[in-house]
Amino acid sequence: MSTDITISDTANAARVELAAACRLTHLFGWTDLLATHISIRVPGRSDRYLVNPLGLLFDEVAASDILEVDLQGQVIGNPHGGKGDLNPAGTVIHGAIHATGTPEAEAVIHLHSREGVAVSCQAGGLLPLTQMSLVILNDVAYHDFQGVVLDNAERQSILSDLGNKHSLILRNHGTLSIGRNMPEAFSRIWRLERACRFQLAAQSAGVPLQPLPPQVIERGTQQAKVIFGDHSSFLPGGKREWAALLRRLDRELPGYRN
Repeated sequence: MSTDITISDTANAARVELAAACRLTHLFGWTDLLATHISIRVPGRSDRYLVNPLGLLFDEVAASDILEVDLQGQVIGNPHGGKGDLNPAGTVIHGAIHATGTPEAEAVIHLHSREGVAVSCQAGGLLPLTQMSLVILNDVAYHDFQGVVLDNAERQSILSDLGNKHSLILRNHGTLSIGRNMPEAFSRIWRLERACRFQLAAQSAGVPLQPLPPQVIERGTQQAKVIFGDHSSFLPGGKREWAALLRRLDRELPGYRN
């Protein structure tokens, strides 16, 4: 009995974290009406994941609205009686990544933000222009656009392009980050989106850009491993940021836990 209660509590916590990530996506202005998805594996299972439903704006999503889906993209059911349907486009990307079973991809966040899409359209992709770009530069992969992601045949190329990286720029499309948990995935997508935003701001000024020397780029990317690595005492795995963000949600957009 105690084991069942523990599993139930853990599954509910995953729903709450997913709903929180949706509402934070709204607060940061990264939404695309009803499009794009955030997902997390059902705790203790490698064959199912939770995902936000099609039909709700991101600021409306609550824990009871989250859908449970199998790796074939079939809705298993929602015991909380939530609203909304499943967007098949989300199952191709998220289903493919969750199907790997890797603990590095417990949570997946995919966005169509203005800044992320704009950088995804640039031939050079994310450039080593700022401190913000250096902290993620070596952890970003690229996937070429093949059309709206509705074909399961694209799954393998997405996985192949992602490789052992934790963030992916889908060219002419958007951004994606994965993590061992929602705090880690969210902190990664935040850093990626922020780097894209600063790049566009610098490029839009209409003046020559200040390049960084190769040795500084190398040092900056190595420092990122210390600052954001597993054994960091500064910002480990997004935990501190996530706790602060949940406090902000509780102040500004409560109700996600319901």
